[in-house]
Amino acid sequence: MLAGAEPFSHSGTGEVAVLLCHGFTSTPQSMRSWAEYLAARDFTVRAPLLPGHGTTWQELNRTRWPDWYLAVREELLSLRETCSRVFVCGQSMGGTLALRLAEEFGEQIAGLVLVNPSVMTQRWDAKLLPLLSRVLPSVPGIGSDIAKPGSTELAYRRLPVRATASLAQLWRVVRADLPKVTQPILLLHSRVDHVVEPVNSRIVRDSVRSERVVEVLLENSFHVATLDNDAPLIFERSVEFVQEVG
Repeated sequence: MLAGAEPFSHSGTGEVAVLLCHGFTSTPQSMRSWAEYLAARDFTVRAPLLPGHGTTWQELNRTRWPDWYLAVREELLSLRETCSRVFVCGQSMGGTLALRLAEEFGEQIAGLVLVNPSVMTQRWDAKLLPLLSRVLPSVPGIGSDIAKPGSTELAYRRLPVRATASLAQLWRVVRADLPKVTQPILLLHSRVDHVVEPVNSRIVRDSVRSERVVEVLLENSFHVATLDNDAPLIFERSVEFVQEVG
């Protein structure tokens, strides 16, 4: 395991738990400051390391989206055993996984906090992923899209193509079931994002059936906003959201 990629776990004294899901090729390092902020406010917090992440991109290429989803699903079920209210937060692909949990578990999830969630891409070469995955192991990575000087994401420098093709399959599954999402949502998205196009957040907002969707525009951050200039805003708004929804 890469140093700094360790999962995060904290047990609070109350009935509210928060599950944090990191993004594709990333690690819990991108969520750790958020996790610590929540833990300091006595929430039970889990930020698991997804299969294939935090080691080598070659290992990620040997996993598929059901592996990543099973990891967060098991964490959710574990939290449900000890806490009556569970919120799921996700960044990028972590937001995709959070939405899938909401689609499956319905009212068992109290609410969602999504940061630059992904459900599709407008990149022209994405249509070639099934073919490329057979002949091309990896391409340049997507990590550390951050505006804040000196802030770095612990992520692979290469993007594993077979795993990326599986991520595209997850997008299709999640997008098709977005009308099943009815939980309250806090949707935070960057004005400038070089990884996930802003249209992703619009698709989520316009496709879910949640009566409450609070949208927050992040003016001073790129894709990995939890490590960027707007991180304090994300942390503060997430706690306010959890406390308001209850």
